[in-house]
Amino acid sequence: MGQPPESERKFSPAQPRLLDRVREAIRRKHYSRRTEETYIHWIKRYIYFTGKRHPAETGAREVTAFLNHLASERHVASATQNQALSALLFLYKEALGQALPWLDGLDRAKRPVRLPVVLSEQEVLALLAQLSGAKWLMACLLYGAGLRLRECLMLRVKDVDFAYRQIFVREGKGGKDRITMLPEAVIQPLHVHLGRVRVLHRRDVAEGYGEVWLPDALSRKYPRAGYEWGWQFVFPSKHRSVDPETGVIRRHHVYPDTLHRSVSNAAREAGIYKPVSSHALRHSFASHLLRRGYDIRTVQELLGHSDVSTTMIYTHVLDKGGRGVRSPLDTGQVGIPPVAKDAAEIRYLLAA
Repeated sequence: MGQPPESERKFSPAQPRLLDRVREAIRRKHYSRRTEETYIHWIKRYIYFTGKRHPAETGAREVTAFLNHLASERHVASATQNQALSALLFLYKEALGQALPWLDGLDRAKRPVRLPVVLSEQEVLALLAQLSGAKWLMACLLYGAGLRLRECLMLRVKDVDFAYRQIFVREGKGGKDRITMLPEAVIQPLHVHLGRVRVLHRRDVAEGYGEVWLPDALSRKYPRAGYEWGWQFVFPSKHRSVDPETGVIRRHHVYPDTLHRSVSNAAREAGIYKPVSSHALRHSFASHLLRRGYDIRTVQELLGHSDVSTTMIYTHVLDKGGRGVRSPLDTGQVGIPPVAKDAAEIRYLLAA
């Protein structure tokens, strides 16, 4: 019998399916599950864009056309186009073993310069006053320790050091560890919260569960570590769920959207009309420290920024007004007519 055609040999059933190879490569490099979901999403969209052709049959020309389509027809943001590009570069290099040549003719979506949303200290206090329980604690750590949302959710009991008033952030953005402060204001409430979490963990163990997800290969190296108190999430979910990778029933951490919605709702209830997300609390942490005179390098380390230029974006709040320039209306050189005629009218305007 003759050899099968080259196309049949290339995609023989003995080889893993394409998306399975992508997932295997992502997990081999210890990328996060969210990165895996994002990469798979863009690879599927690319395959549909090329008429469901196998990516091994396409290359730089098709990738360029897809990315230009996103920028010119779908009008995606620069970050979104870069995300799709990263996914496709990973697909060709890691899953297919093909390095794409430089993508000539690629129209890059322009990245607008955006300033972060920063709350005043009074606004932060008003927002926190609308929260309670674990959500209040999480929001306090985003603002009081400068944690990212994922860093807060992935926090383990062993990484909270009450003696030295510090938090160990493991596997932060870029896979980096760092240390930040543990605010005094949350120490007593956090002790109470962890007491409740420990009762929950003991109940799980008594019911035949209690094993938490461990990063990398720690579960194979230390089979019982997942049951230990120190490895439990500080903010566990109310319900146990099935791990999609292993099928093991575990109690994972709080779902990210839970805090996102709570912070947005709290801001609205506090009468704050800025576009407030959970990340705005981290922005406010950095801005308020710089405004109080702390060194920018110190703030950089607390935030976990690789480059100080990233931290410098928060310097826009250091001075009042545009770069500290006083308006001529504030110099006393321009006469301003009174807005209200008497005290009764002032009270009326304030109550309106």
